[in-house]
Amino acid sequence: MLFFHLARSRSVVLPKLPSIRTYASAAPVARWAAGRLAVGGAVLGTASYALGSVYPPTVVELAFPRPAPPSPSSDSLEGQDQVQQIEHALNHLPLVEGYRSNTKEYYETRPYASYPEEKRIHSLTAGTLSGPGKFAVRPLVFAKWDESESVVFIHVGRSLCGHDGIVHGGLLATILDETLARTAFMNLPSKIGVTANLNINYKLPTKADQFIVIRTRIAEVKGRKATVTGQIEDLNGKVLVEVTGLFVEPKYANMLKTDTISKIMGERPRAGHPIIGVDVAVTS
Repeated sequence: MLFFHLARSRSVVLPKLPSIRTYASAAPVARWAAGRLAVGGAVLGTASYALGSVYPPTVVELAFPRPAPPSPSSDSLEGQDQVQQIEHALNHLPLVEGYRSNTKEYYETRPYASYPEEKRIHSLTAGTLSGPGKFAVRPLVFAKWDESESVVFIHVGRSLCGHDGIVHGGLLATILDETLARTAFMNLPSKIGVTANLNINYKLPTKADQFIVIRTRIAEVKGRKATVTGQIEDLNGKVLVEVTGLFVEPKYANMLKTDTISKIMGERPRAGHPIIGVDVAVTS
């Protein structure tokens, strides 16, 4: 027992082995790392070339949009400057200048220009979604004098997206509803109505931070019902969205204040009261 106890308690000392320092191994490792980096770069370059060959730059831009800073506040100098730049650009678009010169066929108006502030602050498009990075300026409308067609210019900001860099489809539906409704209401007996149906076909993604053009046209008017067709285009005329809407004048239309609706949609110019093309809210 004593021997067993002593045998267990004895420590075993292993002989020291000389340390081996592999000075020569650093160079091969460095060369291996450099080679691996070169191969990785070549693979990445090949993949990028292949991606660019298969998919056009537009697709890559949509999938990987450029980073953008947060939208400035409406009260900041940066925000005010941004709004003024967009308003200036809007009024100098070649398309805008062309329609503005054609006063025999079209009149010009700005929706929400005379909309009461106490109502505007509760409006989705005129209040909540207005400001830098969103709807920076009011829409600019050119409508035919017979109210059969209209052309609407709107700037959609970067903060109106679903997928980053792409305007939310539901938001496009909202502005289509409003622009088509204007054309429909102008052709209804009481100049007022409600949306009964909106059929939308999204053809291409609508990029944010650009001007879009919405074209509307009366397709049919039957009593209290008006059907309007329309589409969203970019400034080059490429069709992004197509839409057909049915609008119905309610039976209680005579109980509603149609003058308020007119102020929201943009009023026709009256004799001695021309519509100002520049957004007064921006320049004041």
